[in-house]
Amino acid sequence: MKALRLSDSEWTLMNVLWEHAPCTITQLVALLQGETGWTKHTVITMLSRLGTKGAVRYEEGERAKRFYPTIDRADTQRQETRSFLSRLYGGSLKLMVNTLVGDDRLSEEE
Repeated sequence: MKALRLSDSEWTLMNVLWEHAPCTITQLVALLQGETGWTKHTVITMLSRLGTKGAVRYEEGERAKRFYPTIDRADTQRQETRSFLSRLYGGSLKLMVNTLVGDDRLSEEE
């Protein structure tokens, strides 16, 4: 599978689709309004970008298009994690954990 990079905004929209699909544009605007304040036009633009990337598809509904994710959430999270680890830590999980922990000592429970 080709690596798919999502922007922070695209992650926000995809998380809603993964939880609530299928969704119309009106439903997405309502679900995202409190968190993002996005207008209908912003949601349409985001859906267009995600469609171009192959991350979403739609079906014609009775009154409106219904949007679905075409990528798996867990697979996309794994790809993003690998990319992050590679970019920031040269692929070293140990270096990342050491950076996160810093000088703090972990308890036995942690």
